[in-house]
Amino acid sequence: MARLLIHTLVFAPDGVSTAYLMTDLATSLADLGHEVTVLTTTPHYNLEESAMNAYAMTPGAGGTRRGKAAGVDVWHVPIALKGNRIGSRKSDYIKFHLRCMWLALAHLPRFDIVLAPSPPLTMGLLAPLIALRSGAPAVYNLQELYPDFAVNNGLISNKLFIRLMEVLERVVYRTNARIVPISDQFARTLRTRGVPSSKITMIPNFVDTSFYRPLPRQNEFAAEHGLLEEFVVLYAGNIGVSQDWESFLYAAQALSSRPICFAVSGDGVTAEWLRAETAKRGLVNVKFFGYLPRDVTPLLYASSDVGTIPMKEGSATDTFPSKVYTLFACGKPPVVSADRDSELERVIQSSGCGTVVPPNDPPAFAAAILAAFERRESLPAEGARGRAYVERSYSREAVAARYDDLIKELCPQS
Repeated sequence: MARLLIHTLVFAPDGVSTAYLMTDLATSLADLGHEVTVLTTTPHYNLEESAMNAYAMTPGAGGTRRGKAAGVDVWHVPIALKGNRIGSRKSDYIKFHLRCMWLALAHLPRFDIVLAPSPPLTMGLLAPLIALRSGAPAVYNLQELYPDFAVNNGLISNKLFIRLMEVLERVVYRTNARIVPISDQFARTLRTRGVPSSKITMIPNFVDTSFYRPLPRQNEFAAEHGLLEEFVVLYAGNIGVSQDWESFLYAAQALSSRPICFAVSGDGVTAEWLRAETAKRGLVNVKFFGYLPRDVTPLLYASSDVGTIPMKEGSATDTFPSKVYTLFACGKPPVVSADRDSELERVIQSSGCGTVVPPNDPPAFAAAILAAFERRESLPAEGARGRAYVERSYSREAVAARYDDLIKELCPQS
């Protein structure tokens, strides 16, 4: 079996979706017999006291910290706690990359293969350099399209910087042995940018179907938070710039006379604005739960009737909200706003679970929520179709097996 390095910006005990994803992938590949090492940051993102207390770290070389996650060796490179200042994060990334390069050259063993997920795009630059020392292939896991995502959401506008990012993007695609996009739509975009099909292996993200599963609607979380009597529409995840919050708020206002509660759990750069705007509009039917520990989230999902993923126009083409798999796993049909012919639209339609409306169309979004409310007796059967859909192709075990096949293909001698 292969000696695998996963080089990722976040990992356990960070409390963010990519950290959960990479931790589950690392442990699953270790269970399949691979010798997995992780090179990442020190914990800095949505830190949970219980998770931090359960995770022991010891001093490592050059001020690093060493840890173990379910038997996987983890090297943590120091980084500042996450804030909302993008400029500061750029500086943090540069220092992180430089220290990782030094650590890989001076202290880490040799590897048969190096896997690096985005974001940021620069993870795909460092992975081939680290792999070069061992003469190993590097694999870039494309979670979001950059610079597309940043440009389309107004995060960067300087034309010179955008051109630089586009050059870096081409270098990443050229220097990695394989590009692993998380959707067929991303794969098509890669081909339009000159990446040969032979270099592309689409492997989707996944959900832990043993952790996220259908649970009783009547439960202690729902009782504690007053979610038993109303029809609950749940948004859970990053509260960021790619979501269509205007449609979400419009729906809450338009349906305020109905027994419908809009529940929001998570954090992000737009969270403060969303809370203030909700208060400004007097929307008492919107409840905020902030960031919740992961162990609580299965009950959070169980306390809802439908989920929602409101994407802005264009956002569903350069990112893919894998939270849709979590909603399916919990048996909750999602109400989604997404671009026509996007991967998100395809997943909803092929699963037979959920509703898709055009992005940036508040009346259509509100109408879809109302339609779900009016057919609420049929929602459990719809949710069961979503559960069956993820069990077939998007479970942790199914996706880990596809990565295992890729590793065996790229490392036939290991």
